[in-house]
Amino acid sequence: MPKTKAIITIQNVVAAATLNQKVDLNAVVKSFPGVEYRPEQFPGLVFRLTRPKTATLIFNSGKMVCTGAKSEKESHRAVMTVVKELKKSGIVIIRKPDLKVVNIVASASLGGNVDLEKAVSTLGKTMYEPEQFPGLIYRMDEPKVVILIFASGNLVCTGAKKEQDVYDAVHKLHERLEEQNLIFYE
Repeated sequence: MPKTKAIITIQNVVAAATLNQKVDLNAVVKSFPGVEYRPEQFPGLVFRLTRPKTATLIFNSGKMVCTGAKSEKESHRAVMTVVKELKKSGIVIIRKPDLKVVNIVASASLGGNVDLEKAVSTLGKTMYEPEQFPGLIYRMDEPKVVILIFASGNLVCTGAKKEQDVYDAVHKLHERLEEQNLIFYE
């Protein structure tokens, strides 16, 4: 059990959804003048919500990508809100969207300093080139995530598909750093 508790914050949840039908993006623009749609620059339409504060890309294929949510639940709620708004404006949507979380990005603070030079050889599956980037890149197999580790003890965890994977990965790394005497507390 680590000496300190890591402080973990989910920064962004990216969810992909599909409506399994075509969507007339020009009809969406007519109903929602606030959306961003410049088909000559990008094929998707950007539908922003203030609550939860998210941006959902909608493509005419019926595929959607929601970013900006702070939890799996919030990303689900955002997609369902967008679908509800589309339906209210007269866009016919036959089924509920198929939705899955594709990436979770979180930050964490371990409360101590990490010896990155030693961690490179001890952890395995790492990349560390301080002249290029100040963080050590660590690829964890279980759960399958990538963690950027900084000497300050701050981390960025990416690639998780479930929030629990973030917590498990950070806890597992924290324990390993302590076991190998790679983290030092003031």
